[in-house]
Amino acid sequence: MSQPAEKVTFKVSAAAAPYIGADKPLAERLKAASGKAGLPPRDALLLVFYLCHDADPAVKRTALETLRGLQTGFLRQLLQDPNLHPRILDLLIKLHRDKGELVPLFLAHPSLTPAAAAFLGQEDTGGAAPSAAAGAPEPESGAGQVPDAEPPQEPGPEPVEEGETPAGGEPEGEEEPAEEDFQSKYQQAQEMGIGDKIKMAMTGDKEWRGLLIKDSNKLVSSAVMKNPRITDAEVLTIAKSAVQNDEILRMICANKEWVKNAQIRKALAENNKTPLPAALRFVATLSDKDLALMAKSKNISSVIASQARRILLNKNKDR
Repeated sequence: MSQPAEKVTFKVSAAAAPYIGADKPLAERLKAASGKAGLPPRDALLLVFYLCHDADPAVKRTALETLRGLQTGFLRQLLQDPNLHPRILDLLIKLHRDKGELVPLFLAHPSLTPAAAAFLGQEDTGGAAPSAAAGAPEPESGAGQVPDAEPPQEPGPEPVEEGETPAGGEPEGEEEPAEEDFQSKYQQAQEMGIGDKIKMAMTGDKEWRGLLIKDSNKLVSSAVMKNPRITDAEVLTIAKSAVQNDEILRMICANKEWVKNAQIRKALAENNKTPLPAALRFVATLSDKDLALMAKSKNISSVIASQARRILLNKNKDR
């Protein structure tokens, strides 16, 4: 039997405390796990670390994906902090060991543990993986700044032990993130239930959105369109694709912001799965150049091609 993980005490700021504990709203914990809590880098670092141990699988996965998505430049800045906790360094190594330019910085860090050194292949100990710990989300401002190593100046709650909550909250458990949390997103999705997939579709990053938009369950694929982080470029790609869930195209058609984009309107008009009334409406808004191309196209509905020709003829008569 493996030995239980040693508890580590971190002091968190008052600003981070509202996101810590199973009694806190799931939406707020997901927000924090995504690095969107608006905290200074050092506070965000410790908060995302804590949320890697959250009881909710979606929060846990989101926190780990936030750490996995850290930019190399910001990681370089983090590694300049000699006070970076060994457990934090361990997880950064585990998630970013494939970035060869960072390996010398990992090896030179004063907090490097023997297990982490072995994991990097520096010792002949079988390549044991370091224990999982935490990293920091990409800061929304001040990217590239080294987090201050001194404790926060504002009053904060009592020190929080990893796996516990402040202010008498219920313990979260002290297990490290499981090895499967470091699988590919595709592998993770295969093991997720419908509820977790829906949560991830609504909160996950671009890679999660691209994966779950193809999910066979319509509730999951539709939930991607409710993700506030989805971009016009992604919507355009979806509008051009042969999506299996027709509801997705209806959602795009009904979104006033998305259909302000002429490229999206054109893609919807050309997509044979777009509801015909909406497709005909969008054809009437397109440029003469787009209409001319559609009028000659054999890859779109004959009804849409005929409508494009009709609009062009009427425009020519009026000139």
